[in-house]
Parts: sequence; C-alpha cells; structure tokens
Amino acid sequence: MHWPFCASKCPYCDFNSHVRADGIDEARFLRAYLAELQHWAHLVPGRAVGSIFFGGGTPSLMSPGAVGAILDEIGRLWAVDADAEVTLEANPSSVEAERFRGYRGAGVNRVSLGVQSFNDADLRALGRLHSVDEARAAIAVAARIFERFSFDLIYARPGQTPDSWCSELAQALDLGSRHLSLYQLTIEPETPFAALHMRGRLAVPEADLAHAFYEITQEATERAGLPAYEVSNHAAPGEECRHNLLYWRYGEYVGIGAGAHGRLVIGGVRHATMTERKPERWAALVEGEGHGAIEYTALSRAEQADEALLMGLRLSEGLDLSRLAAVSGVVPREQAVTELVGLGLLEPCGANRLRAARPGRLVLNELVLRLASSLEPASAA
Repeated sequence: MHWPFCASKCPYCDFNSHVRADGIDEARFLRAYLAELQHWAHLVPGRAVGSIFFGGGTPSLMSPGAVGAILDEIGRLWAVDADAEVTLEANPSSVEAERFRGYRGAGVNRVSLGVQSFNDADLRALGRLHSVDEARAAIAVAARIFERFSFDLIYARPGQTPDSWCSELAQALDLGSRHLSLYQLTIEPETPFAALHMRGRLAVPEADLAHAFYEITQEATERAGLPAYEVSNHAAPGEECRHNLLYWRYGEYVGIGAGAHGRLVIGGVRHATMTERKPERWAALVEGEGHGAIEYTALSRAEQADEALLMGLRLSEGLDLSRLAAVSGVVPREQAVTELVGLGLLEPCGANRLRAARPGRLVLNELVLRLASSLEPASAA
C-alpha cells in the first residue's frame, strides 16, 4: 500500500513522494485505494494475505481511520493469515502516542521509523523535519505500543567519520529495537543531492572509507545479536521483516497506490505491474477505470531469472537454486559458480543454495551480471 505524500521532500530521496502544500483529499484517495483493491482481488481471488506494508511517502500522515478502512477491505476481499505482519512506515515528526494507538487499534502490528541520524546537524542537512530528541521520543512511543518496531539510519554521510558512526550505531543498538535498517548514502540521479554532487558542493566518502563504514556496521550489529539478514537490514533471529523477505524470496505481491509495483502470477504467468506515479492522475485513472495500472507485463523466463538472482543474492540465507529453476527454468553454470567461489565473492550456504560472501556484497551488481550471463537450462545442469 503506497501512500505517496510527504510533509517535505528530502534532498537524497528518489522515491515516488510528493508534497501538497494545500493539503490532501484523504477521502478521495481512500475511495481510490478501496476500488483498486477490489480490481486486483477480482484478478487474483482466493489468495491468502501473509503481510501488508504501508510504505511511502509518509503513511503516518494517513489517519488511523483510513488505515483501518483499508485493512478491513483487504480482510473482506481475501483471507488474511491470523499472524499476518502489518507494517506502517512513520516519520518521527508525525508520531503522536494517540495516533500510534489508533494505528494499533486499526490492525497495524509493526512500525518502521525513518530516523536516519542521531545528529541534529546531519538531520537538517538530510532535510529531515525532526530532531534527535523527537526521534528518541518516537522510538519510545513505538516500543510502548507495538511489540515489533524498527528504525532506519543512513551512514557514510558527508563529513561523517568512522568514530562518529560507531558512536551513533551504539546509541541505536541501545534503544532496544530487534530490527534495524542501515543504509549507505547513495547519490540518486535527479535529486537535489545529485545536483550538488555534480557541482562539487556535496562530497561523499571515497570507496575505502565507505567500506570501513560498512565493516563497522556488520561487526557492531553482529556483536549485538542483530546480524545482517539482507545487505542493509539487520535483525535478531525471528524478527526479520516478513514482507520484505517476500520480495527478496521472489514471492507474489499486489502493489496498490500511486507508483506502486507488483509481481503476480495470473493464468500461470508471472506479471510485473506498475501504477501511475502522479497521485492525482492515479486517482483519476482509478475513478475512470477501476485501477491505476499503466504497466501490466508478462515476464519472460530470462527476466524472471534476472530478478530472482538480484533479489535472492541480497539475502544472508542465500538464493535457493531449486526455486530459481522452478521459476525460470535456468540455473548458473557450475564453472561460473566455481570461479566466483574461488574469488571469495560467492559461497554455498546449505543444500542447493548460494549467497554473496561479504566481499561479494560490495560488488553485488557485478556478481549478479556474472551469474546472469552464465545461466543455462536447469535440465542441462
């Protein structure tokens, strides 16, 4: 469930998020969400829902009543697992205890907070609207109301040192979350940060220093019992985000809302779906057509193989080669695998599974390209 609105646009962000100074017609968008849900339920009836994720944008700008109405409609249209994970992303500046209680009452059972930094100057540089004190208060509220919560931090920021990141990470680990998302700052095209970087007004750490930040992150989280289960996500055993695991395991999901993506098997064929990115245009499409989808593409087996490789190699549990063969009909050639294992970039991790070794995670895109170029029919393996 993609809520595409934010109170302000962060200069590093390339997500589909929009600011509306004149306010948001929540009632109109809620009607559109419910209608689009009905459209997809008609195409994929009889499925069971194991997880729901309100992402954005800033879903905590939605009222608890709207969130509850969406969850009620999902429950009306599909069977929802009794232990389904229901996550809502929130920014610390939009967190109030009463609002969080409203989300909990509506059915949300996990929140993810976009903290990004425990340094006030860096928060301002990142365009965040909250302070460190507000972030800490939001985490405390989340811990009181939800059994499961997570928060995000960005490292390798301009001017950041390894010592300051060690201190910041120690603060984060002391706050009791059993899940952390820790991202290296990347300069995304067509963002304000990209423009500043191009003009030489924004410097990010060189590769060696960025690698040092990464190693600090891995070592500190492993000592604290929150090892990486994915390149940028760390959790205690059993506390992984089940919704995101479904993406990385190449499962099926419906994408609802402006700019949402989906992957669904319909009529025995896996399809990639994408909705219109501009919120008001998406709402108008739903009002006219019953859905806002502008892309509905049957994926070839080669495309499925590329996607499954890209997703699966991000995981510490690795890529299930049997699943890859079942989905796409292909597997990497043994010679290519042996070469990459010999280089220390790839490693076996259980029966018929492969994962990127720690050095391989630093060159993951190249690793995927090497394996993708070596694919052969599974029957020939």
